[in-house]
Amino acid sequence: MKIVIPGGTGQVGTVLDRALTAAGHEVVVLTRQPRREREVAWDGETPGAWTQQIDGSDVVINLAGRSVSCRYTEANLRAMMDSRVRSTRVVGEAIEAAVRPPRVWLQMSTATVYAHRFDAPNDEATGVIGGEEPGVPDYWAYSVEIARNWELAQRQTGTPHTRKVALRSAMVMSPDRGGVFDVLSWLARLGLGGPVAGGAQYVSWIHDRDFVRAVEFLIDRDDIEGPVNLAAPGPLPQRAFMRALRSAWRVPAGLPATKWMAEIGAFALRSDTELLFKSRRVVPGRLLEAGFAFDHAEWPGAADDLVRRLRDGRATGGRALRRRLPALPRSLQRRA
Repeated sequence: MKIVIPGGTGQVGTVLDRALTAAGHEVVVLTRQPRREREVAWDGETPGAWTQQIDGSDVVINLAGRSVSCRYTEANLRAMMDSRVRSTRVVGEAIEAAVRPPRVWLQMSTATVYAHRFDAPNDEATGVIGGEEPGVPDYWAYSVEIARNWELAQRQTGTPHTRKVALRSAMVMSPDRGGVFDVLSWLARLGLGGPVAGGAQYVSWIHDRDFVRAVEFLIDRDDIEGPVNLAAPGPLPQRAFMRALRSAWRVPAGLPATKWMAEIGAFALRSDTELLFKSRRVVPGRLLEAGFAFDHAEWPGAADDLVRRLRDGRATGGRALRRRLPALPRSLQRRA
């Protein structure tokens, strides 16, 4: 198949590009700054020559949108909203205008659309949409509004020949450097991976290989459209989540963090505490009902696999470096 991935240069796009290309598909990535073969320029807002890539393609997977890894200032929240809604609309316009439109459009969304809750899991049928929870910061409602408008932009596009699916994704855990798993592993290995603000808030996640398999499953299943939760069926409290990650790294303990300590840490990392404090208890109701089987349904086993792959990747990189060392002076070999 020919698969076009707008906004495909981030962590999730890299995971998909790598896997789908390895599977033999032709993958084209739309990006503001093309640097490699198969990358095509676009601005995420206006039609252009890039629309030719969508016309005649089989699948579009739109991942475009400003990263959530930032401080949630008014300007950043507005940029998140605008980048998601505008890119979704212009992708929809390209599909609508195509002579040979793709048969399926997978649109990235987020599990953040669901309410902050502890009492029950959120699936697509019975889950509570957030925005009106008592006792949480007001700007959390704006995050939900971003998600709602993101999905609405896809629904409102007239694409009668293209099936539309909104991917309400939890955090995608991969061993790639700079991804969320890499950051959490860094904290755990430093001894900082303890409970945050008590650690009762739920963490929803999905293993990168299950994420890819779920995307392939949704491409193949012509009977599935609308919102689909991409999350492992085993969400767990943050304290248990980090305990399992520490165990995978053989780290015996993690320093707990109060709310004010987490605020300082988030500020230092230029991130926001909503990512730490909001309880995202999300389960994949529609995927399970459709017969999708997770290879990594529980976090302890998934964490072990990701740690092993991260270690193997670093070891492979080290061996590759050592193979190049004989060409260097001995003094530099010792330093390397």
